[in-house]
Amino acid sequence: MKDYRSYETPLNSRYASEEMKYLFSSQYKFSTWRKLWIALAESEQELGLPITDGQLEEMRAHIDDIDFDKAAEYEKKFRHDVMAHVHTYGECCPKARGIIHLGATSCYVGDNTDVIIMREGLKILLSKLLEVLRSLSAFAEEYKGMPTLAYTHYQPAQPTTVGKRATLWANDILMDIEEVEKLMGELKLLGSKGTTGTQASFLELFDGDYSKVRQLDGLIAKKMGFESCVPVSGQTYTRKVDFKVLSVLSLIAQSAAKFSNDMRLLQHMKEMEEPFEKNQIGSSAMAYKRNPMRCERMAALARYLMIDSLNPAITAATQWFERTLDDSANKRLSIAEAFLCCDAVLNLYENVSAGLVVYPKMIEKHLREELPFMATENIMMDAVRRGGDRQELHEHIREHSMDAARQVKLEGKSNDLLHRIAQDPIFGVTEQELEGILQPEKYIGCAKMQTEDFLRECVQPVLDRHADIHAGKAEINV
Repeated sequence: MKDYRSYETPLNSRYASEEMKYLFSSQYKFSTWRKLWIALAESEQELGLPITDGQLEEMRAHIDDIDFDKAAEYEKKFRHDVMAHVHTYGECCPKARGIIHLGATSCYVGDNTDVIIMREGLKILLSKLLEVLRSLSAFAEEYKGMPTLAYTHYQPAQPTTVGKRATLWANDILMDIEEVEKLMGELKLLGSKGTTGTQASFLELFDGDYSKVRQLDGLIAKKMGFESCVPVSGQTYTRKVDFKVLSVLSLIAQSAAKFSNDMRLLQHMKEMEEPFEKNQIGSSAMAYKRNPMRCERMAALARYLMIDSLNPAITAATQWFERTLDDSANKRLSIAEAFLCCDAVLNLYENVSAGLVVYPKMIEKHLREELPFMATENIMMDAVRRGGDRQELHEHIREHSMDAARQVKLEGKSNDLLHRIAQDPIFGVTEQELEGILQPEKYIGCAKMQTEDFLRECVQPVLDRHADIHAGKAEINV
């Protein structure tokens, strides 16, 4: 039964997916510890230590059946989580009790498990990034030719297309995918480095045979699915690794926040909307409202994640010599919450990007309100070709533009710039002729072709390479 009198992180109760929550669960963590103890014992046996097949079989038979109550009793007694689980494991593996954790220090299970969990977490995030990329690329393809008003400084600028704008979001995600892939390929286990990184205990176990000490790391890495272990360390792997991981998660948060902010602005302008369900309530007071609550939540969680990435930076900078324990409590919070938060952000991104709503008439309305200003360069050049003076024409257009803008802003009237130009004999053009100039497609430049090139040359190869990776439909709880 849920205890409503105790704090629970919203990342667990409201936002993150079940698969990511399981990855950071006690069950997954301590089962991984046991797998690492088995990998250590198997490797030590292969290198000549007197460990029997019966002991290994006993250990393999009890990977997941963890007595958490017993472990809690031991931890209360010893004030040491690793030794609590060594004893708990030993109770169900009496024959192997004496060789569990042989030669190792606490960071053998702690640090190696952290790396394993982070790599598995990156796999989950990669699958969700790919789903977002699929949604955005499909959207960009569908709307690659639809003109829309573009903005610089949030002021109307030269038009683009709805699809081209989506490629900006997709390109950020594409960069994140590249960073996740690169990071996954770089991660190394700590291995079995001992209390200060010198592997002294293992050199003793192997009677001074350094070659066997070197082999031990390689065997453990292979058994746990890694190419190699870190070449040197203190008791822990360098905490810069944690910063590198959370930096990549921060990059994902930056991409999501950018998208969510753009969507919130577009929803304000009634040009695009995030999905809005039939029974969804936008406001407890204003029943008509359709608040962009998913994008707002995405922005909020992304902000938390970007700030959280500072934790391992400070931790890495303040480690003393071969190890201090001021990293542990911070890691326990910052790493898990970063992955849960990033998972939640991508759940929202996937949900929103797969259900984007476009309102073409509003897009056209806003574009046509500003298009006369943007067409003035073309109008002026046509007049020059008919013999007009460029500088004189420029001054006339400047004056007409200022007057038209003043009328729009001060009097709330429509933009009558074209009428003003048609009435000015210096241009020698009718309003009907001017209307022919105002075709939105004439002002989008290479937007459509750029979108096609980007989707074909940059996005599709990545999607093809990962065609077998799918995250499934994102579930949004609230």
